[in-house]
Amino acid sequence: MARDELARFLRDRREQLHAPSTVTAPQRRTPGLRREEVADLANMSLDYYVRLEQARGPRPSSQILEALAGALRLEPAERIHLFALAGQNLPSPENPPREVTPHVIDLLRRLPLAAALVTSAAYDVVAFNPLAQALFGDLDIRPNLARRRFLDREQVLTDGHEDFAEIAVSRLRASADRYPRSQHLRDLLAQLSAGSAEFRDLWAGKHVRLPGHRTKSMLHPELGLLRVNCDVIPIADADQQIVFITPDPGTPSAEALSRLARAAVS
Repeated sequence: MARDELARFLRDRREQLHAPSTVTAPQRRTPGLRREEVADLANMSLDYYVRLEQARGPRPSSQILEALAGALRLEPAERIHLFALAGQNLPSPENPPREVTPHVIDLLRRLPLAAALVTSAAYDVVAFNPLAQALFGDLDIRPNLARRRFLDREQVLTDGHEDFAEIAVSRLRASADRYPRSQHLRDLLAQLSAGSAEFRDLWAGKHVRLPGHRTKSMLHPELGLLRVNCDVIPIADADQQIVFITPDPGTPSAEALSRLARAAVS
């Protein structure tokens, strides 16, 4: 535990805050919240909080750190730093995050000529733009890409199909380690294992694959064969991924997707 650094971090963050509307106090001579206000917001004794700020306190528990993170209104990166300074492992949420930040939603809307979607750590599609819906179909009804791949046995990809299977299994295995309490993930893995011999074989094979840039052929029911680029960008603070599907400019696939995009937003 880095007591001095933790004390300095708590003081710095407290002094950067304005008093919330629920706090009424006379005119302040110093910026930020008072120590007693932070202690009250974190539901802890003033003496305990003062000792933390003076580098005299015991190692705080994860519950205390969570309360301090809320009281000091820490951003995700600051919360991670707080736990690291206290020598504590950052507790994982029970389930993979599904909430998509507004700036990511806005990004999807600003890419009308690229099919774009966001997947959670369980491969649930949690956001998508109109072209992605038109390209894949029924994303709002059948939102889980792993289930579509292994159980629905979709043959959308004429090549790159096996690549995605290995990548999906590798990501799901890592997600199961990060979210051991997630009933949603346990149910999904049980369904995939029961319904797909391919999934069982890949899971037993312990493949480690990372997404990145790949070129794939897709067979669309209306547009026919499309040659597209698939690029995956992680959203680290949300444990999500943005998937962009784009054709090379000036190709027949680009012309076909342009027509599909116009129809999708009309």
